[in-house]
Amino acid sequence: MKLANEQTSFSVPRLRALDHLVVRLERLSSSSEYAMLRETVLARVLKPYLEGTQALTPLAEEMDLAALILYCDIYPDNGQLSLIERLRDIVTEHIGLEERMWLDPLKHSYTDLLEVTELHDSRELSLRSMGDGTYFRLPYADALPQLGLGDALLSRVIRRPDASKSGEAVWAGPLIVLSQLDARAVMDITGGWRRDIEINSGSFALGEWQEFAKRFGHMLLWAYAEIRYAALVDAVTHIEYRMPDGQPYLYSIALYDHHAHQMIAHGLNAMTELSPAQPIDTPSGQPIRRWTEERSSNESWVVIARITLTSAQIIVECDGPEQLNVIKHRLAETFGFSLHFRNEVVTPPVHRVNAEQLAVTQPFKITITAEEDLVSLKEFLEKAYLEWSDQPHLVLGGQTPRHAFATMRKEVMELINEMERSDLGLLRDGRRAFDYNVLRGHVGL
Repeated sequence: MKLANEQTSFSVPRLRALDHLVVRLERLSSSSEYAMLRETVLARVLKPYLEGTQALTPLAEEMDLAALILYCDIYPDNGQLSLIERLRDIVTEHIGLEERMWLDPLKHSYTDLLEVTELHDSRELSLRSMGDGTYFRLPYADALPQLGLGDALLSRVIRRPDASKSGEAVWAGPLIVLSQLDARAVMDITGGWRRDIEINSGSFALGEWQEFAKRFGHMLLWAYAEIRYAALVDAVTHIEYRMPDGQPYLYSIALYDHHAHQMIAHGLNAMTELSPAQPIDTPSGQPIRRWTEERSSNESWVVIARITLTSAQIIVECDGPEQLNVIKHRLAETFGFSLHFRNEVVTPPVHRVNAEQLAVTQPFKITITAEEDLVSLKEFLEKAYLEWSDQPHLVLGGQTPRHAFATMRKEVMELINEMERSDLGLLRDGRRAFDYNVLRGHVGL
């Protein structure tokens, strides 16, 4: 689904008398007499947002539908009158007949998922409940979006007081438009919860859809929140990260130590999916060797993975965690104990994304700046080298750099120097991402 935003959720103006009644119910629910009930009910209806991820917040229309559940569907179990019953008994203020006539229709309304079945020339439309097939006929208000046959509305409609059996109804206000596919998903999820309730209670009294929707209509909102979250996960998963030059951003990185340069170089050359790249000469020591893996994209080839080999390290860079996982398995199968895993990162730099970007049907691209890349690399290397001086190193014969420094001073200094020359930030952008004087200080330099 598209993530719900202002293009899929709407609020239709209510009839004046009905709107006045809802305002009175809102005021009454906020009074000290009902404050605890209000807090409890809204927390239950909006539970997916309160207990789940903070990445999503309820839409204004979801909040309004939750409030209508509070006003119309809740019967307190402490002997307290429902809000509608309490409003009916109020004698301290005058409630006109025009408003009172809507109390019973409002009391008998319920949250429902309604499918558009017919659009009439008289600016009316017919809706069919996806729960039990009940038909409603409503005015096509100016605030409604352009609807098509098969669209579904998560909403609440109120039968007219003088036409309770004809199906003529009016809008309760908030509504959310869903595609047929998403509506079916909401019904399937809700249906599963409904069956669980019946099995656990041993009662099939909820077999009537209207009875279920009246008591558990909030589950439709729960199911809707669930597919919203699923859509968010899907949209974020398919974001394409790019460098300023348009190439894929290789944000998934793994770092290894090793002590068998020639053997590993020979093994990487034998991997047919890898292509050797131009070596990078260094002032001293062996050249930095590199291999890339490419794929076709829009009639051109782009780099999706790169392996960098120095005399003491292997750096693997990929365009996503899946590709990184594939290469890590290849390296483990080929080189085994010749490698010592140091650290990895599989998440891109934090980048704010708005609802409009996530609502598109095609994956969208985010360009990562050189500054953002440098910050991300700095965090990665700081974590990778946090305990470097106190961990055994293959090049130092299994000794820790701190202990080896007493007898292998030259080797430790050269090891740090080479790590500095092959710093990933330096290789990518010409700026070091890590201060290697920190490591020199750790070993006693």
